[in-house]
Amino acid sequence: MKIADCEILILPGYAGSEDEHWQARWAERLSTGRIVQQDDWHAPDAASWQDRIVAAVTAATRPVVLIAHSLGVVATIQAAPRFPAGIVRGALLVAVPDVETTPDLPASVKAFAPLPRDPLPFPALLVASRNDPYCSYERAEDFAHAWGAVVVDAGESGHINVASGHGPWPEGLMRLAGFMKTL
Repeated sequence: MKIADCEILILPGYAGSEDEHWQARWAERLSTGRIVQQDDWHAPDAASWQDRIVAAVTAATRPVVLIAHSLGVVATIQAAPRFPAGIVRGALLVAVPDVETTPDLPASVKAFAPLPRDPLPFPALLVASRNDPYCSYERAEDFAHAWGAVVVDAGESGHINVASGHGPWPEGLMRLAGFMKTL
């Protein structure tokens, strides 16, 4: 599948994606990409985040590929059962946070627990870091297995965000391009 043949919905996590974040850069660079906006990036509400994602998928006029980061992954997984059948062709899921067991998360983030364990109805890659402060690699592998997603080992990449040195993240774009060829 080519990027021009689908809608790329970009789903940031807690606090959104600042201008230097790879998701913001990709939204500008990918011709059919756009960020799904939320009402409040700093006080997330699970139900409203899911509703926004479902509405964006439902409104799509072409096949959809999802690109989610952090809490955006959790909201996407929770919203997936409500997507119209067959419209989502795949998802690149990056740095899922373990909202069930990670200490010191904001209460609004912990309110997204528990993470669903049902298989996803579309192919997915879960990019996981070996030193993500919000999710152990083992837990990420466990989530991916439950969802039927392929795990991509990102090595020691932190939370794969600006703070961990991932501004443009060209390796991620290459991974997305390879994934798109399989869809």
